[in-house]
Amino acid sequence: MEHPIIIIGSGMAGYTLAREIRKQNKEQALIMICADDAQNYAKPTLSNAYATKKQPNTIALADATKMATQLNILINSHAVVVNIDSKNKIISYIQNGQKTDLKYYKLVLALGANPIVPEQLKDHPSVFSVNNLHDYVTFRSFIETKPEKRIVIVGGGLIGCEFAHDLKASGYDITVLEKSAYPLSGLLPQHIAKLFQDKLSLLGISFLCDTTVKAINDHHITTQSNQQIPYDSILCAIGLKPNTELTQASGIKVNKGIIANTLLETNQPDIYALGDCVEVNELILPYVMPLMQQAKSLAKTLLGEPTHLHYPAMPVAIKTPTAPLTVLLPPQNITVTWHDEILEDGLIASAIDSENTLRGFILFGATAAKQRMSLTKLIPDLIAPQLTIKTS
Repeated sequence: MEHPIIIIGSGMAGYTLAREIRKQNKEQALIMICADDAQNYAKPTLSNAYATKKQPNTIALADATKMATQLNILINSHAVVVNIDSKNKIISYIQNGQKTDLKYYKLVLALGANPIVPEQLKDHPSVFSVNNLHDYVTFRSFIETKPEKRIVIVGGGLIGCEFAHDLKASGYDITVLEKSAYPLSGLLPQHIAKLFQDKLSLLGISFLCDTTVKAINDHHITTQSNQQIPYDSILCAIGLKPNTELTQASGIKVNKGIIANTLLETNQPDIYALGDCVEVNELILPYVMPLMQQAKSLAKTLLGEPTHLHYPAMPVAIKTPTAPLTVLLPPQNITVTWHDEILEDGLIASAIDSENTLRGFILFGATAAKQRMSLTKLIPDLIAPQLTIKTS
């Protein structure tokens, strides 16, 4: 196979990029290397699968064989990449106990991110993290055997709250532990977070804030505030850490994620990154809309039309239907003043800069949610479009 583009990773980032490449070029040699079974599925569906009445065996849209045919791509599943030789443009992977070296023309790192799990929770048989379909199947199989249905969710961020809402609505007894003073502390001002917490509390979800896990035994968790919480299972949802271990010996620069410019190039020639593992302009955005923007521009770049990444304003909807919430945070380097418009069933919080420009918003409640599109159009791009350089 001559001049192959090799994609490491079969998550949403890897498959979305492959689709974008195929829209433009049906014949370009593509190889995907992945450590899992390469099933294609939408990761966001995992945190509301109960609400949408999806059984685990229906979440996957296609297996590796079907995806290979659809995309005209060679997929090596259950293959672990162990080295990147950026000088000679060779990757090495192990599959079925055999090591293989493979030369690349262009290499794309779609390595994703792994859940952060506190030391005291690691390796406990009742502790789970859900970061992929296999994780979800394992977790759901376990909790459905527990008659008392007591689940402690460690972490009150976006994923923790989405799972709390989905599981509570499905009959589980949910307690959320959050180390900050309120849930969604990375996304919301305190007064809005409290409104959101109150809505979820009305469902029967218990929140214990300003605390986290001190110790665990087979029957209960002890918090740092010395409360004892009985459980049947524990879901750890305190955040993700970009997978960067593979880059350490290859000279690829890393900060919190794999550092890339707006062409999604790393500092090594012909090596690119996208998805949850990439950091552009000091931003790591582990959401679907940024991933889509990355895949569209990178596909053009890989096929000879260098195209800079464009980030328009991209709001994030939290999947908690009882408490509808959409967030578009202003850039961290912009000073803003928040203004609240109180509605009968929620509020609209607008982030206004010194030039009276809308730079972000928070929509809470069903009425506020209807303003999403109109407000998004008023917000400047996060990364503005740049001139595309066409090459022959």
